[in-house]
Amino acid sequence: MKTRIVCLLVLAALAAGAKCAAAKEVLAPTDGARRAKTWAKEMAAFEKQDAAAPPAPGSIIFVGSSSIRMWNLDKWFPDLPVVNRGFGGSTIADSVYFADTLVIKHNPSVIVFYAGDNDLAGGMSPEQVHRDFQEFVSVVRESLPETPIAYVAVKPSIARWKLADEIQAANALIAADCAEDDTLMFLDVWPPMLGADGKPKQELFLADGLHMSDAGYQIWVDMLRPQLDKLLAASGDAQE
Repeated sequence: MKTRIVCLLVLAALAAGAKCAAAKEVLAPTDGARRAKTWAKEMAAFEKQDAAAPPAPGSIIFVGSSSIRMWNLDKWFPDLPVVNRGFGGSTIADSVYFADTLVIKHNPSVIVFYAGDNDLAGGMSPEQVHRDFQEFVSVVRESLPETPIAYVAVKPSIARWKLADEIQAANALIAADCAEDDTLMFLDVWPPMLGADGKPKQELFLADGLHMSDAGYQIWVDMLRPQLDKLLAASGDAQE
């Protein structure tokens, strides 16, 4: 694992000055007013869900972009108190801005976070993605200092394979942070999502080559579930 992180950090250095074509507009982290307007419908829907069926304290909150939103959590984790707060097209900075609404107020036992994909596709550098990740952790830690955060690495995909170096560079920077903090976990989904040719396996994706099929989510579940079981067991022991 350490060797892989070192190799990815080399890629981070090589990608530092690289430009990638913008796939869509990405709002600046400080652009709060536009961000609130952009996601008003999604946030109102979450507030409505919370009012109708408030998540129980100690739930597992899944937050992030469309790979979270499209994850059928009740199907994959039927025995766990999971809550889906994914909103498609979002960036890490969006989750920072809405952290209280999406995460903090629910007092979760574990946070599962996936974002960064759209950030890089929108032209952000790996370094900015890393800084935004650090800001997310910082904001959450102000209210939830000990709550584990499991970060799912930005996935390799067919549609965004041209960004492979930038994605791995961002992943490396975030992985290095996670390696130094016992409350952070980095789930490196890259190796199992690549085929013998070193490229993303086609069967893991829908027709758009970006969003995942059940086969793709199976890989994520196989990596995440054992970690969730450990974290929940540790949390239960701490409360006894």
